[in-house]
Amino acid sequence: MMRLACCTALLFVLRLLVGLPWYQVVPSFFIFYLGSGGWKFIYIFAKTIGRDLHAAGVLLKVKWNVKRHLRERNTLPKIFAETVRRHGDKTALIFEGTGEKWSFRELDEYSNRVANLLLQRGFVEGDVVALFMENRSQYVGLWLGMAKIGVEAALINFNLRLEALVHCVTISNAKAVVFGSELTEAVCEVHSSMGKTVQMLCSGDLDSKRVPVGTESLEPLLDASPCHLPSRPDRCFTGNIVGVGQCLIHGMTVVIRKKFSASRFWDDCAKYNCTIVQYIGEICRYLLNQPVKDIEQKHKVRMALGNGLRQSIWEEFTSRFNVTQIAEFYGATECNCSLGNFNNMTGACGFNSQILPFIYPIRLVKVNEDTMELIRGPDGVCIPCKPGEPGQLVGRIIQHDPLRRFDGYVNEGATNKKIASSVFKKGDMAYLSGDVLIMDQFGYMYFKDRTGDTFRWKGENVSTTEVEGTLSRLLDMKDVVVYGVEVPGAEGKAGMAAIADPERSTDLEKFGKDLEKALPPYARPVFLRFLNEVNKTGTYKFQKTEMRREGFNPSIVSDKLYFLDPSRGRYVELNKELHSGIVSGKQKL
Repeated sequence: MMRLACCTALLFVLRLLVGLPWYQVVPSFFIFYLGSGGWKFIYIFAKTIGRDLHAAGVLLKVKWNVKRHLRERNTLPKIFAETVRRHGDKTALIFEGTGEKWSFRELDEYSNRVANLLLQRGFVEGDVVALFMENRSQYVGLWLGMAKIGVEAALINFNLRLEALVHCVTISNAKAVVFGSELTEAVCEVHSSMGKTVQMLCSGDLDSKRVPVGTESLEPLLDASPCHLPSRPDRCFTGNIVGVGQCLIHGMTVVIRKKFSASRFWDDCAKYNCTIVQYIGEICRYLLNQPVKDIEQKHKVRMALGNGLRQSIWEEFTSRFNVTQIAEFYGATECNCSLGNFNNMTGACGFNSQILPFIYPIRLVKVNEDTMELIRGPDGVCIPCKPGEPGQLVGRIIQHDPLRRFDGYVNEGATNKKIASSVFKKGDMAYLSGDVLIMDQFGYMYFKDRTGDTFRWKGENVSTTEVEGTLSRLLDMKDVVVYGVEVPGAEGKAGMAAIADPERSTDLEKFGKDLEKALPPYARPVFLRFLNEVNKTGTYKFQKTEMRREGFNPSIVSDKLYFLDPSRGRYVELNKELHSGIVSGKQKL
C-alpha cells in the first residue's frame, strides 16, 4: 500500500507541479510502479479481484442485515415466527433415531410450551437453564423456547462426568438442569454437589426410583402448558449459527442423529436427500477410513460445511465422496475475526483481501510460538507477519460495530487474556484468537496450531487446566502438567500428562479406573510421562514447551512413558516398537 501511495503522489507531482501532459504522466506512473516491484501487486490483483468483490458483496449484505435487525429490534424468535408463517407445514427437523418429523409449526408450538412453562416457574430474562442430553429434536425446541423469553441455554457436553460436569453446571450459574433420561446415572453421581436450589427436570422415560429426589418429568409439564406465544423480551441473544440456526432463519430442514455414525453417514444422507452436511475435521477422517461402498456416491450432497479438514485429505474427501464444494471456515461464538473459504481453495480456512486489507481489520501478528507473547516493534505496536510467516490471528475491536465488538466472558480474567492494546496502531484494542495461522501471498489463511490452555482432540476442546486439576486430585496432589502432542495421521492433538512421581508410587491400574469415572474419553491423557519433578518458571508456572516438543518418543525421552491402549482399556509401557506402531497408524488410539 505504501508503494501505491508513493506512486499516486508521483502522479500528482508530475501532473500538477511539473506540468507534464497525461500521455507522459501515465506511462511514467506505470514504469515507476512496475520498476519498484508493483508487478507483483498487479498479479495478485488479477488473481484475487473476483474473489474479493464477491466477499465484499457478502460482507456488505451481512452488515446491512445486521443493521436492519438492530433497527427493527429483531430477535431470533421474531425471525423464526416469520419462518413459521412462510413454511409452517414444511418439515423442520427429522430425528434419525425414530424417523419422527417436526414441522416448523410443531416446533413453534413445542417451544412455546417450553417458554410458558419456564415463565410459570418464575424464570426471567437473563436466567440460565442447563441442557444435558443427547441429540434429539426436543433439544432444539427447548433451546428455542428459552430464547423466546430471554432465558439462556447452557449447552452441556453429554460426555462430561463427575467433577467436569459439576464444574460446567456450576460456572454457568444454571437455576435448572434439563437432562435426558439416558444420562440419569451421570446426574445421580453429582446431584448432591449441584446445590439444593437447582431444579431438576428429566426428558424421556423417567424412573422415579433411579432419578435424584425432587426430579420432575418434563413431558407432562409441557403437555399442561399453553402452546400460544408468550410475550417476548426486547433483547435476545443466541449462538447456534450453523446447522440448526440456518434452519430456523431460512426454513431449511435439518436431520438430527443421536450420535455420529461413520458407517451409516452416507446411507442417512441418501435416505433423507441431504444437500449440505456439517463436519469437523475428525469426522472427515473417520469417513475416509470406512470401506468403499456404492452409496457414498449416490447422494445429493453438494456442500460440506465446517472446520478442521486437513489439507492432506481435502482432495481425497471431495473426489471419493463426490462433494463439489468444501465451505471451510474459522470462527468462534465470541470472536470478531471469522474467516470463510468461499471458493474451494484447498486447505484454506478463509482469506483476507490483499488489495484492500483494511476493509476487514484482521491480521496475523508475530508471536513467540512457545509462549504466545506478542512481538512488538520499536514503536510498541505489534509486527504484522509477511506471507508464509506463522502468526497469531487478531481482530481490531470496535465496540460500536456489531461485527467488530468483543463482549467477553462471564469471567473477567478470561476476558482480559483475550484483549491486547496497540496491535494495529498505537492505543487501539484487539481480540487475540490464540490460534496460529499462516497466510500466503494471495491472502489465503491456513490453520497451523492451537495454543494456550486448550487443545482439540476427537473433535472436542480439552482444557489443560481442568484435566491437570482432576489428575492432581486423583494422584494425591502430585504436580501434573497436561499438554497436547501431535500424532501423525490424527486430527488435533492427543493429550499427554507429565507427572512428578520420584518414588514411582502411582498405581496405574487404579489410576486408569479412576480416570474413566472422572473424565470423558476425549479428555483422558493418551500418553503419560513420569519424571522426578516438573520444571517451573520463576513465577511457579509449569514449563510445557520442551516437553511438548519432545512428545512421546522413547528414543528422545528418557523418562518412563505409558500409552492408553484402547484394546486393553489400560495404560501400557510405551516402548520403541509400540511407538513405531502408533506413528505408522497400525496402533489405534
